[in-house]
Amino acid sequence: MSRVKRAVGAHKKRKKILKLAKGYMWNRKNRYKIAKDAVRHALARAYSDRRKKKGDFRALWNIQINAACRERGLNYSRFVAGLKKNKIELDRKILADLAINNPEVFTAILEKTK
Repeated sequence: MSRVKRAVGAHKKRKKILKLAKGYMWNRKNRYKIAKDAVRHALARAYSDRRKKKGDFRALWNIQINAACRERGLNYSRFVAGLKKNKIELDRKILADLAINNPEVFTAILEKTK
């Protein structure tokens, strides 16, 4: 069997990790062993935070809708209950956008839910 020299593949692998670690502080950007660990953690957190981001936005929309409702004399839970009772199927993203950019439309929806 012929001998396999692994220099090229190993070099490419290390170069890829160090490229991903570009911009990290201290030795994490230029020492392979430390950079490998830092990149592994960063990629794991990036994956989980992409999922967490959806919940963060939903919480933000809830806060924006609640603030808009309270300005008009109604709280969030009664507003959402009124939406369900009147079969108005708008999601929180749209409602939050309406509350900020089209307050007159949001007010009209709020009046229907009372």
